[in-house]
Amino acid sequence: MGKVIFITGVTSGIGKKCAEHLSLLGYKVYGTSRKPVFDPLPYTVLQMDVRDVNSIKQAVQNVLNREKKIDVLLNNAGMGIGGPIEEYSDEEIKLQFDTNFFGTLHTCRAIIPSMRENGGGIIINISSLGGLMGLPFQGMYSATKFAIEGFSEALRMELKSFKIKVVLINPGDFHTHFTENRIIFKNDENSRYKEQFAKTIRIIETDENRGSDPIKIAKKVSKIIQSKSPKVRYLVGGLEQIIFARTRGILPSKWFSAILGSHYKI
Repeated sequence: MGKVIFITGVTSGIGKKCAEHLSLLGYKVYGTSRKPVFDPLPYTVLQMDVRDVNSIKQAVQNVLNREKKIDVLLNNAGMGIGGPIEEYSDEEIKLQFDTNFFGTLHTCRAIIPSMRENGGGIIINISSLGGLMGLPFQGMYSATKFAIEGFSEALRMELKSFKIKVVLINPGDFHTHFTENRIIFKNDENSRYKEQFAKTIRIIETDENRGSDPIKIAKKVSKIIQSKSPKVRYLVGGLEQIIFARTRGILPSKWFSAILGSHYKI
């Protein structure tokens, strides 16, 4: 097929499954990881920290030196922090945005010039259903995904004349290492959010552990790459979650918010 694919965050979950699946389809896949990976894999893993602009530039240039092009960018790297917005530390907020939003932004900016010179390409940004609705006690995570939504929609229009397509994927709950890797806020005994947070985070983790296999997203990514005219956004996940997300523009805001709050026992 000849296409070169650059995927951020391939050590587990969605990124790993996408890298494996696309490699099996014959694509030349380069993945990135903040920590070095020594295990033999069907794709190449480069050490890159999405929080470090120079690290991003070096990894991108490494691939361009080898392949002379990058046809597809899949921005997957991300992390979550669970806790009440009022009690997040400034450091936690910065970590959430540096990883999820600015990592995506800087990786796009590093790769766009080569795509333009090559006559086009595809940028696929992994957002979340949490980028379409604010999730309680995942407020900063939702904020980063809302930012990716607006950024991607604008970027899609700006790059249209260069034949660079920009696509959003909004996953629902998937069974990955995201749950165990989430940083859980350690609120103190006097926190007014203590009981509600404990109740809600249990529901969040249960939903994630019952989530779909990330191969579903990998297969969707391969279809997007093969599409001549991909959509702006793809919602991927359990049927109930997808249907509920689509009601956001149909139901009155109070109703939608009440249903969401009821699910999280709020």
